[in-house]
Amino acid sequence: MLRVGLIGDYDPQVKAHTVTLKALALAAVDLGCEVELRWLQTPSLVEEDAEQRLAGCQVLWAVPNTPYKSMEGAINGIRFAREHGIPLLGTCGGFQHMLIEYARAVLGLVDADHAESNPTAATLAVTLLACSVNDLSETFYLTPGSQVAAIYGKNETVEQYGICNYGLNSAFREEFEQHGLHASGVDGNGEVRIVELEGHPFFIGTLFQPQRAAYKDIVHPLIRAWLQMAL
Repeated sequence: MLRVGLIGDYDPQVKAHTVTLKALALAAVDLGCEVELRWLQTPSLVEEDAEQRLAGCQVLWAVPNTPYKSMEGAINGIRFAREHGIPLLGTCGGFQHMLIEYARAVLGLVDADHAESNPTAATLAVTLLACSVNDLSETFYLTPGSQVAAIYGKNETVEQYGICNYGLNSAFREEFEQHGLHASGVDGNGEVRIVELEGHPFFIGTLFQPQRAAYKDIVHPLIRAWLQMAL
């Protein structure tokens, strides 16, 4: 039984949450394993037993639908996965909060923040996209030799966003790269849409939502690889 922790504030009315569950079910069947899903509500990840909750999971997924009820809780979950080598997938809002966690903890930008929840912050690691990409499908170009390219088995792919208006502040891209969080996928304008952490078993974030492949009953390669890493 593979224990899967979903970092986020579950709402059955949110399509990104219901399709995440379907995507997990499809991947589990494909891998021939059983999964036990645990929703880790973000406020619970600032409580005293937060590390115990997180340690009970073999893989973690920072799921969409932000702002989270507790940014600090989401960041705590992401940091736990990064520091303890737990396979982590972050999609859409999860991708954005992976950037904030890394900026604060590794780049030393302790006031790094998100333009959606704190637009007047002095240091915005996540800012408004030049154009909204809601429900848009787009071609992404993968970095040759990256973990992501190896998982896909090719150097470009077409993926679909959810409701998305925020991404990496490009002013910090070089600093992230220098500290080991690499761009492994960009859009047609060269903007970072996928990141992966050097030296970690699986620490991958995507601005798009790979779980949307489940609408077509397709097992997404990133989700499959993430689960398989724990197996």
